Amino acid sequence: MRDLLDQVEIWLKNGQSVALATVIKTWGSSPRPAGAGMAITETGEIAGSVSGGCVEGAVIDSAMQVLRTGQPERIHFGVGDDLAWEVGLSCGGEIDVYIRQFEHKNLEIWKRALSKTNSVYLALVLAGSGPYLGADLLLENSGSIFSDLSRKTRDQLTEIANKELAGGIHLIEAPEIQEAFFHKVQPVPELILVGGVHIAIPLASLAKTVGFEVTVIDPRRLFSTVDRFPDIKLLLTEWPEGAFQKISITESSAIVMLTHDPKIDDPALKIALNSSAFYVGALGSRKTHQKRIERLKDAGLSQSRLDQIHAPVGLDLGGKTPPEIALGIMAEILQVWYGRDM
Repeated sequence: MRDLLDQVEIWLKNGQSVALATVIKTWGSSPRPAGAGMAITETGEIAGSVSGGCVEGAVIDSAMQVLRTGQPERIHFGVGDDLAWEVGLSCGGEIDVYIRQFEHKNLEIWKRALSKTNSVYLALVLAGSGPYLGADLLLENSGSIFSDLSRKTRDQLTEIANKELAGGIHLIEAPEIQEAFFHKVQPVPELILVGGVHIAIPLASLAKTVGFEVTVIDPRRLFSTVDRFPDIKLLLTEWPEGAFQKISITESSAIVMLTHDPKIDDPALKIALNSSAFYVGALGSRKTHQKRIERLKDAGLSQSRLDQIHAPVGLDLGGKTPPEIALGIMAEILQVWYGRDM
């Protein structure tokens, strides 16, 4: 959804009516996960996708109907349906798609959710009464939610979110809402690179390509230049102790030490290991890392903290060049970010 909103905002500001199709359930080899979305305007312009291209035509037709009537639609595409063969899902995948009109009020709720530095849930109301049908309800860690909902409804929605369910459809026994799709919205992940060395250049580029914001820290002016790192979020020509006072480390931060210089890497590691960063890595061979561990133990870090370091950093893909090493590092970061860490 994050990649759709800029375009949707432009359409809405230009006075166009917009429908949003959301994948709310999948089975088998469906090409897009639950939560994937596609926006469609009244003139047939589209952004995003709900499949690999196989059901988009049918979804667009339904979206036009939704924009004409103002009534949401829920469509099932499955291998047993004639429509499935028509749209190309005969490979075995099945999906449920929910289509509703997407208005300024929905956009503002999504923008608020995406601005958070912590994960939040959005509940898309699939079955409910009055103005709630097709609405997006923002549930934050504090439990705050739309005040005009009944206490019973607020309690049930908050309970589901607090259980950290990964998402999906949930039945709700409440006056205003009977069914909702819960979508976990994570903040933009950030990669903090300590060391503007050669490997950092392709690594910063890869991180930006997959949606990470990038910060580079290096006290050495030769390495921390705008020419080497154009268009990153932040470039700090400072020692780690000072640099980390100027930035926030959150549960969406990955931090990688790249300098091989203990005067730079070690202080940064101490800060990173005592933070909420979801990933901490350090470049270097096993022998180099063992010496690093000994230094950090002498500095008072516990073994449990030190075990959090990914080192040698990155997946071993067999590559030796800086871009190949950067690819292995980014692959491991994504593996941890998506909960696939082995």
